[in-house]
Amino acid sequence: MGQKVINGRAFRRFSAVTVIAVYLLILIGGIVRTTGSGMGCPDWPKCFGSWVPPTDVSQLPSDYKEVYAQERAEKNKRFVSYLTAFGFDELADQILNDPDILTEEEFNATKTLTEYINRLVGAVIGLLIFGTFIMSIRYWRTDRTITVLSFIAFVLVGFQGWIGSIVVSTNLLHWMITIHMLLALLIVCLLIYVYYRSKREVLNLNLEGTGKLRAVLLICFITTLPQIVMGTQVRESIDLLADHFARSEWISKLGMEFLVHRSYSILLLGLHLYLVWLLTMKKDTPQKLKLYGAIMLLIVGIEVLSGVVMAYFGVPAAIQPIHLLLGTLIIGVQYYVLLLLGNRRVQTS
Repeated sequence: MGQKVINGRAFRRFSAVTVIAVYLLILIGGIVRTTGSGMGCPDWPKCFGSWVPPTDVSQLPSDYKEVYAQERAEKNKRFVSYLTAFGFDELADQILNDPDILTEEEFNATKTLTEYINRLVGAVIGLLIFGTFIMSIRYWRTDRTITVLSFIAFVLVGFQGWIGSIVVSTNLLHWMITIHMLLALLIVCLLIYVYYRSKREVLNLNLEGTGKLRAVLLICFITTLPQIVMGTQVRESIDLLADHFARSEWISKLGMEFLVHRSYSILLLGLHLYLVWLLTMKKDTPQKLKLYGAIMLLIVGIEVLSGVVMAYFGVPAAIQPIHLLLGTLIIGVQYYVLLLLGNRRVQTS
């Protein structure tokens, strides 16, 4: 029995490290987006046809733009065939008829290195999630849901890698980047659930009478998801404006999606303030839940503050990936607390 507890603790630690690593990748992905390094490697999974990226344009053939544009065109044709098979004819036509999709950028060693690091970290995280699955096999007889979900997370990472290759081949097509982001959130939530499920037998929480708390938190969770989607849409609009206007003009040129995104953040802040108030006023609320509530409110507050900084200071490049990371952290903390509030198998550790 003692060995089983030790192994369970090791699994929880490993799965927690994996979750943290995924968030690190989200941060790096934000840096890639902010620095415009997404096309630093025009092919996938290699970078300019090599596992070690070039450091100077002299290492590339003179017609490298045409070569990689053609490679991406072939991959896009295959992707378009999948879209057509599933009835997404309009999206397929958009990809085939958009000349900008095959536009190749000039080689930039810094951007290439940035994207290459992003891919390396992604590969490490793939190994971590595979390790989580391997370690989860020990739960097959006692709680096979942990093993099944760990395997699904691993499969989704492979699918995420394929989606990443499509993002590259379509020259950072905006709606593909949104799908890439939402899939990352799904993987995070799966891993958080695996961590929680492996830990719930040793939780020691008094969770009676938490129906209202769960309802309010669920509302917070559901309303945060569209805010993240709107945030990606605002970022897409900025990408389009960046080529034609000075940074100081970006905010004034943004449309309704920015106004909604900005106003919506006030609603989210109010909801989280109300949630923390409920946690505080409920006398028998465990200190751990109060702590999670305070952390959640702090992250939301910093997220709103970072949005204000971007709105009034010309969208500083250093703030953008932090803003993205904080948004995804909110989802993670919300989801974990929802799981805790739903826990009914309470034992003393």
